[in-house]
Amino acid sequence: MGLADLGRIDEVIHGRMRLGIMVYLADADTADFTELKTVLEATQGNLSVHLKKLEEAGYVAIDKSFKDNKPLTRVSITPTGRKAFGAYLDALGGLIGSKG
Repeated sequence: MGLADLGRIDEVIHGRMRLGIMVYLADADTADFTELKTVLEATQGNLSVHLKKLEEAGYVAIDKSFKDNKPLTRVSITPTGRKAFGAYLDALGGLIGSKG
C-alpha cells in the first residue's frame, strides 16, 4: 500500500511517549504509574498528560486507589486500545514494507 498507509497512522499513539506507553502495556496489560514513569524515563507531569490523552481516546483505563495509605494509579490497555495499537502497527508495517 505504501503511502496510502500514512493516513492510517493514529496520531494519538504516534507520539514517542504515548507509543512507549502502548508498547509497554501491550505486553504487560497493566502497569502502575511509577513503573511506567521509570521505564519510560518520564516526568510525572509529562506522563500524566500522555496518559490522559490515551484515556480520552479510550485506549487505556486508569484506576486510582490506595495501597498502605499511599495513592496507587494503575493503567491498563483496553480492548479498544489493543485494537488501535494493532491497526497502528499494521499501518506502520505497510509503510516500511513499501520500501525496497
